[in-house]
Amino acid sequence: MIIGLTGGIGSGKTIVAKLFETMGCIIYNSDESAKKIYFDKEIKQQVIQLLGKEAYINDFELNKVFIAQVIFSDKHKLQQLNAIIHPAVKQDFKSVVNQYSSETIIIKETALLFEENISKEVDASILVTAPVELKIERVMKRNHLSRIEVEKRMLAQWTDEQKKLLATYVINNDGKEAVIPQVLAIMHQLKNHA
Repeated sequence: MIIGLTGGIGSGKTIVAKLFETMGCIIYNSDESAKKIYFDKEIKQQVIQLLGKEAYINDFELNKVFIAQVIFSDKHKLQQLNAIIHPAVKQDFKSVVNQYSSETIIIKETALLFEENISKEVDASILVTAPVELKIERVMKRNHLSRIEVEKRMLAQWTDEQKKLLATYVINNDGKEAVIPQVLAIMHQLKNHA
């Protein structure tokens, strides 16, 4: 069973993923996989062709600041970069899924589950939500970014309201409502459907 786990930047989807992992789910983090894929020889050539050599600091490190400045200022470049990275991540995910039985709950953590139509490739979806102000504070603190930089990144993603219309399950991570009972309830339902 493949479950898509999503949420806007700063929503806390990685924490939620870790909770599911402690309950025996296999977690596939699309962002982490994408970071490795950037260094695949063919992919690297395409990224350099699109963004320039400045996209890489060296053979092991991406210039994330430069890439973010370019793609979050130019939607067309963002779409072109996604067209390079996403198919490669999709292929990598398939190879991971093939290692497990169909009864295994595999959670694909991805920020753009709905934006990139990845939701059509999963059996159910979980959306992690949080108030906008709280998300901004979390990302500013975690990534040492300015408010404007965080807001630019948020504009590249759908709002929680848009995603709620498509999500199978919603976890509220507002800092007030406990997350663990929400995860346990979803896990119970997933096991019943597996």
